Amino acid sequence: MSPFELAEPGTLSQAIGLLGEEGVRPLSGGTALMLMMKAGVFRPTCLVSLRKIGLGKVASAADGGLTIGAMATLGALERSAAAKQAFPVLMRTLRTLSNVRVRNVATVGGALAHADPHMDLPPLLSALGASVTIAGPHGERSAPVESLYAGYLENTLKRNELITRLDIPALGKRRAAYLKCTTRSADDWPALGMAVVLDGEEARVFMSAATDRPTRLLSAEKILKGRLGDEKALKQAGEAAAEEVQIESDMHGSASYKKQLIRVYLARTVHEARNAVH
Repeated sequence: MSPFELAEPGTLSQAIGLLGEEGVRPLSGGTALMLMMKAGVFRPTCLVSLRKIGLGKVASAADGGLTIGAMATLGALERSAAAKQAFPVLMRTLRTLSNVRVRNVATVGGALAHADPHMDLPPLLSALGASVTIAGPHGERSAPVESLYAGYLENTLKRNELITRLDIPALGKRRAAYLKCTTRSADDWPALGMAVVLDGEEARVFMSAATDRPTRLLSAEKILKGRLGDEKALKQAGEAAAEEVQIESDMHGSASYKKQLIRVYLARTVHEARNAVH
């Protein structure tokens, strides 16, 4: 690992003020960042630790949704009473997201900013219509979760911007499910992640791992509209989804294998969502 300086600002504005220069990067949980540094694929000259700036609160929103500080750990989110009550689908997803040790260190904001397409939360959060608040030197802006991603390990944040909060709108009468297929243990990186949120007779569908970013399956959504209980429509939607996007081969599976997973898991996830408890 190459030598680096460590800065520990006490406020958000101080942290933002330290960012922007080449080689300077924020440090939240560090679970992915440290691995990249140890492997020599990332060599920052300075890390700006965010651990003293707060932003770790998980709370219910006035509309019944959830507000999550960017520095909240995945473990804290998993244990949150507010999250358990409002979003059972989030709890089920977190239980197979890596392992307990990682979840107790990795942060929500860091996990989103890392932009690894194999992460489990981005497709689910995108399907739920979640948004992030992003702070920079000129103030704050809000953006849909799916807009954070530009490609493999590439986000759309500017160097001097930080995610400060994640907001998930109330589930209401919607039903949601996330399923993933792993080639090894249940908590491994997925070969495919599929998220479905049903609102009446309409479906909002996102997939990940088979693509270089969370990807919405618009052709499948169009076919499924008003036909969620039609097995023929589910098969047609799976075929359309498999052909709609550019599939990425990797160590978790070939493109042809992942296309077949899309065909199978789209139908499975729709069934799972239809049977989900509010």
